[in-house]
Amino acid sequence: MTGADRHFIAVGDIHGDVANLARIPGIDLADAVIVSGDLTIRGDRPEGKRVIDAIRAVNPAVHAQIGNMDHQDVDDWLTAEGINIHRRVVELAPGLGLMGIGWSTPTPFGTPSEISEEGLARWIEETHALAGGYARLAVVVHTPPYGTATDRLPSGVHVGSPAVRAFLERVQPVVCITGHIHESRGKDVIGNTPVVNPGPLSLGGYVRIRVKPDCHDGVIATLETL
Repeated sequence: MTGADRHFIAVGDIHGDVANLARIPGIDLADAVIVSGDLTIRGDRPEGKRVIDAIRAVNPAVHAQIGNMDHQDVDDWLTAEGINIHRRVVELAPGLGLMGIGWSTPTPFGTPSEISEEGLARWIEETHALAGGYARLAVVVHTPPYGTATDRLPSGVHVGSPAVRAFLERVQPVVCITGHIHESRGKDVIGNTPVVNPGPLSLGGYVRIRVKPDCHDGVIATLETL
């Protein structure tokens, strides 16, 4: 990887509450803001647009995808805006691809955008097939990997995806940004891959991602809180 350092801010589980965006240090100077999912609470296009407009007010460069709490027309609007990363791979920095997988596996709440574990596994493989041109890969997946600090309910039960975990174990991307499980703000490691869940934006969590040409892995992801 060559060229100047890059700097990104990743947030998730916004659920319509954008008050903390402008409080994130340096967000206006970041190369882009990455949204891991759940822009709304069962919201449609106007609500999704309101959230993206709030992000663009502090930084016009956005990569975003829907989570399980967003309706399909939010996904359609993100695509029309040219900022959708769900089931896509885009260039984050020279030699570094950004791969997105939104939605979630089934929940007890019947939320708008859920897919089976088998379907999620298929999406992961189909999307990874688009990443062949990149030497390194950063993954943003709304559903966390199973059996980590990022997918544990207060009861201690792990509710993440085995398919996401298997993919991270096999591919070893330079970082995985996730969300979905609000109570599991934290960081873990699968092999050499840091996995970071910043928790809901309303609680002040976000991830600062630095892409450094002189770093061995090229990427440093730091979990930060306001």
